[in-house]
Amino acid sequence: MECASDVIVSAAGAMVWCEFAETPGIMGKILAATYGVEQRKSAEACHDPLKWLQLLRLTMPQSKTMSRSLKGRTTNGVGMMIRIIALAGSWVMLVLWALNPAIAQSNLFDGKTITYIVATKPGGGYDTMGRLVARYLEKYLPGSQVIVKNVPGAGHLVGAKMIYAADPDGLTIGSFNTGLMYWQLTADDLSELDLTKMSWIGKAAVESRVLVVSAKSNVKSLEDFHNVDHPVKMATSGQSSASHQETELLAKAFNLNIQIITGFEGTEAELSMMRGEVDAYLGSASSLKSFVDNGNGKIILEIGGKPGSPLPQASALAKTDEAKSIISLIETQSQLARLTAGPPGIPQDRLQPLRDAYMAAFADPGLIAEAEKLGLPIVPAAGDIVAERIRADFGQKPEILALLRDLLKDE
Repeated sequence: MECASDVIVSAAGAMVWCEFAETPGIMGKILAATYGVEQRKSAEACHDPLKWLQLLRLTMPQSKTMSRSLKGRTTNGVGMMIRIIALAGSWVMLVLWALNPAIAQSNLFDGKTITYIVATKPGGGYDTMGRLVARYLEKYLPGSQVIVKNVPGAGHLVGAKMIYAADPDGLTIGSFNTGLMYWQLTADDLSELDLTKMSWIGKAAVESRVLVVSAKSNVKSLEDFHNVDHPVKMATSGQSSASHQETELLAKAFNLNIQIITGFEGTEAELSMMRGEVDAYLGSASSLKSFVDNGNGKIILEIGGKPGSPLPQASALAKTDEAKSIISLIETQSQLARLTAGPPGIPQDRLQPLRDAYMAAFADPGLIAEAEKLGLPIVPAAGDIVAERIRADFGQKPEILALLRDLLKDE
């Protein structure tokens, strides 16, 4: 009986450690001193049942001593009752902890290869963020390998459709442009892609949009879009991309005299501006930061900027109701930046570990530091929140959706 009680106390000790091992406070120090287990090893054990068993073995000598000490001090009936209750409680804790679905889920991806599709060419903000996410997902899905596959085309539509068509086993996920929400508003056939049905894993950021003009262009301000004697050449990705849809909408809002040139993926638009082939580009602030910082371009307008931003805000310049509606729509899309999703129908016992790993990755100091160094803003949200937001966007009043469709179809 003494041996069994020692095991129970050890198990309880290991579980309690799991609750506090990663807490940088006095409780963590007390537990470290009590059990003599290195904090890093114990934190790893909390995410892996096999490592937990190793931790159990490590804590056995300490908890054996504690158990015997407790036994020696509880010779009267009351003391013995306290000891029995404590041990019984340990058994309850052990059973409840072992039955936790997260334990069973933690090994689902062990030994598996997850393909993370980035729906654009290598280079640029989407690719950079996608590769960063993939590396840290590996860390929080123990035993898995996450490989990045670039699938560009049609403004992220090709890559998004590949994700949508994948088996719902959680082994194919990826990232694509939020502009596909504009595409869906006007699409007649959603059989190959319906954003409301996807298995949403999370979103990484809030991305304001900036209108950047090339340093080699004669266009230096928003007013110049009206004063030039020829259309201003603006680069975009494919017609279903956010850059294309939002460039068209921005032109409508401010009656800009532009000529859109499509087909620019990744950093191609920036290179084209550097060569003097196009005048301007509307894209995410983080993707264009280094381009502007290096003196290759100038930001003349921002959409969805933070309060107090020194840049000219489109919302302040919009005068008509139509212009205000357009800018509001683009600002809404900017809140859902750097999305990650899987195909429809991923079972909850596979989807939840992916969501948990995603949020753990974005709480990791290493990822945060790398993102800051790369100039990638981090404002993450979990997949259930993204799913709710997507459904809400497509569940607006019919008259609002009709207005948006008309604006987009007039392009």
